[in-house]
Amino acid sequence: MKKEMKKEIKQVNISVNYEKITKKIKPMHGVGQPPMTGLSNSLFHYLTRAGIPYSRLHDVGGWLGGGLYVDIPNLFRDFDADENDPASYDFAFTDKIICGLCEAGCEPYFRLGVTIENEHMLRSYRIFPPKDFEKWARICEHVIRHYNEGWAEGYHLGITYWEIWNEPDDCYKEKTSAMWKGTPEEYFRLYSITAKHLKSCFGDSIKVGGYGHCGLYEYAKDKDLEGLPHEDTYIYDFVISFLHGFMRYQKATNAPIDFFSWHVYDNCHPSTRESFLIIKEHADYIRRILDKYGYVNAEHHLNEWNLWTDRFHRDAEIAAAKSLGFMLMMQDTSTDVMCFYDAGLGFSDYHALINPDTGCPYRVYYSFMMFNSLYDLENGVMCESDDQKVFVGAAKKGRRAALVVSNVNPEPITVSLDISGFPTDDVEVLRIDGEYRYTLTGETLSDGKLTMPPYSCAEIKLLDLN
Repeated sequence: MKKEMKKEIKQVNISVNYEKITKKIKPMHGVGQPPMTGLSNSLFHYLTRAGIPYSRLHDVGGWLGGGLYVDIPNLFRDFDADENDPASYDFAFTDKIICGLCEAGCEPYFRLGVTIENEHMLRSYRIFPPKDFEKWARICEHVIRHYNEGWAEGYHLGITYWEIWNEPDDCYKEKTSAMWKGTPEEYFRLYSITAKHLKSCFGDSIKVGGYGHCGLYEYAKDKDLEGLPHEDTYIYDFVISFLHGFMRYQKATNAPIDFFSWHVYDNCHPSTRESFLIIKEHADYIRRILDKYGYVNAEHHLNEWNLWTDRFHRDAEIAAAKSLGFMLMMQDTSTDVMCFYDAGLGFSDYHALINPDTGCPYRVYYSFMMFNSLYDLENGVMCESDDQKVFVGAAKKGRRAALVVSNVNPEPITVSLDISGFPTDDVEVLRIDGEYRYTLTGETLSDGKLTMPPYSCAEIKLLDLN
């Protein structure tokens, strides 16, 4: 009888040099929506715990913004009213969210516009272009004054990012558009008028941008960065052409773009690196587009992303490993900010961080905590992995340091660590896998090796605080 050969565990080599600071760790662990339970902020402490830097306020409150939250028609209910009169505005419910986020140490990322209307085919309510673009811009001005300058019994919160609308390029067919029942040119004009007005009012105290591009999935066809001829039946050709049209219009009208926002969703099998590399190329494409049109100082934000839109697996270690790996990879692109879609609660394939039944986090949430360990240390250092399915990040601040590893291999690995520039005698090891939920394991690095199960995450805290 033939004796079965024991399969050898794959070895992965990781090198880290804490003497070579490479860049600041960027806020790749923002989220969309806060974890609201009605008007209660009782779960906002999870944002604090994970150091979530931004919560993008789009689709807040559900259908039509819950009729209460964030959306311009909820803040300014009668478009024919006087936009200069505080009595024309209803800030009560949105104030509750904004203040709760700020108290939790999470900055609101404010979307000026409306919530998606998924049932628009029956009837559309708010996804039409405003009937007066200049007045709409002045309404947005007063919203900002309320939160940043104390207008209308408001606040002085210093909110940075103000995004004009969301996914207007979803209008590839008017009858099937859930976000913008206007022409591309109407959106180009709305953005230009609003962005110029807001910057004239607030200058560099705020950053204005848009437009939540709904997907760059055909970017490879646009090798010359000239746009694509589109057909109404083919969404992706349209959205690339929409992007070029938008950029040309803003350049021609000298409109400011402090940041450009875009989205991506992907369900590719997480044991491969291919889908990650494609999304990395999306980021490079956006950077080249902005530079081509002269917006070389504009940031770009991936402010909706989700790589595991499956509510039956969000508590699985595979989802946590893929999410952490993606954040680590995107840290090394030109992307400036990311917001996961989303941290909301309820029955949805996208509400993927906190279990609404128990109020406890899914495993995916802990990958955000793990990334925050790097963000908290601020200074990224040189680190490399010799395996394309093992992602690594490292950072230091003073006499503290950390190393984070995500294994998206469908098999266990042994990580061989080569760490220089920081002592490794005193460490703590935390894991996210089938057994652990960002839990201390009591392991040491006495032999310089670490065994990791399939689809797992590990954080090594180096504790030389002297």
